[in-house]
Amino acid sequence: MRVPSGRIADRGAVVTGGKLRLALLTVLLVLTVSAALAYMFLRADPDRRLRPEVQALLRQGAEIYVQNCAACHGASLEGEPDWQSGNPDGTLKAPPHDASGHTWHHPDELLFRITKYGTAKAVGLEGFMSNMPAFEGVLSDEEIFAVLFWIKSQWPEEIRERHDAFNERQRGGQQ
Repeated sequence: MRVPSGRIADRGAVVTGGKLRLALLTVLLVLTVSAALAYMFLRADPDRRLRPEVQALLRQGAEIYVQNCAACHGASLEGEPDWQSGNPDGTLKAPPHDASGHTWHHPDELLFRITKYGTAKAVGLEGFMSNMPAFEGVLSDEEIFAVLFWIKSQWPEEIRERHDAFNERQRGGQQ
């Protein structure tokens, strides 16, 4: 509600136009700085993308996993029972994302592509049947990174180190 002298009243409190502008600018500044830091962290340093040290991303990743992944891959990352056998329709069962599975055998970049685009498109296999949905348009890139952060954080340290070394070889063009 507008009141005289360019002030705004809300639930009995009166905020002057100057204070409101200052509050909005402060919020805008905080959001801009947060976005810039997230961008620098996630985009500028690919070596840090899937490192599990950032607690806020881990919390976000855990929440996203529960909402979008656990129904198929299991609440404890265990995958579907007998995951190495195919389904009657020719699709593959959801593999575990824990240390017993093969997720950590793939580079970060491929894990991101599989999550964003679905398995068939990510690996370029026309006609490949998969139950893995594409999360493009459902999850942002940052949300995909967060869930991958969380998954990796659940692996034993030795597996994370092996995965890091594998990523390093992949970036260096070594197989």
